[in-house]
Amino acid sequence: QVQLVESGGGLVQAGGSLRLSCVMSPTSTRAFSQSSMAWFRQAPGKERELVAAISWNAISTYYADSVKGRFTISKDNAANAVYLQMNSLKPEDTAVYYCNGAGTYSPQNYYSSPYWGPGTQVTVSS
Repeated sequence: QVQLVESGGGLVQAGGSLRLSCVMSPTSTRAFSQSSMAWFRQAPGKERELVAAISWNAISTYYADSVKGRFTISKDNAANAVYLQMNSLKPEDTAVYYCNGAGTYSPQNYYSSPYWGPGTQVTVSS
């Protein structure tokens, strides 16, 4: 059974930065290296939305318009980890952020798999 665990959330002032991490286990480095990964978020009263995704070979990335230029997704196959660097944070970025692994990636979208982490809370104060 694949497990994903997120970390790195917290409380930050507007304009600040956070780096989220997500580790997939148990999985081999080879299996992870062949997995596309993504970050979603869900704010109170809203639907879960795709924030960023990365192709299995890390050559291609996708970002929601609301985070383009501020967030960066990256993948470390040796660590079985995916990261989300979030800069210039805004109060509207406040949400629970979820990692999804081994979904289907395309340059215009990412189709999630059944593998989700429990989420990490990000709160941005104004």
